Amino acid sequence: MTGAASSGAERHYRALESLYASAPVNALFSSHLEITGEGASRITFDVTEEVYHAAGAAHGTIYFKMLDDAGFYAANTFVTDRFLLTTSFNLHFTKPVRVGQVVAEGRWVSGRKRVFVAESRLVDAEGDEIGRGTGTFMRSHIPLSSLPGYLADV
Repeated sequence: MTGAASSGAERHYRALESLYASAPVNALFSSHLEITGEGASRITFDVTEEVYHAAGAAHGTIYFKMLDDAGFYAANTFVTDRFLLTTSFNLHFTKPVRVGQVVAEGRWVSGRKRVFVAESRLVDAEGDEIGRGTGTFMRSHIPLSSLPGYLADV
């Protein structure tokens, strides 16, 4: 990648990180997105008792949210003009999680035009995988530049 292309990609990555931080839903979670490269994302977040179900572990909505976001942002690294939408997501729970830091890692798998496929996994503080998922994402009609959180000049 040339210097100009690299800096353009880096600006897009930082703008996606800004978009994540600006989403109102993310004010509900102690989380941080990092775009680690083309087709790759990493979200760190803290699980607290506020997100527990009645049996004392994190509710599945937390798994879905973080896995979906990690896959979505990994795929959106390839799209600089449009917001992607999740069209389907398959999720597997492998271990309950309680209080602690969890990392969601997203990785683009295929697609570069209209539909994108990405995988993601959740890893707890002990390094154990606690969940994984695969999602499909498609281009919307929403320009990224129209979203106030997408700050391309970051």
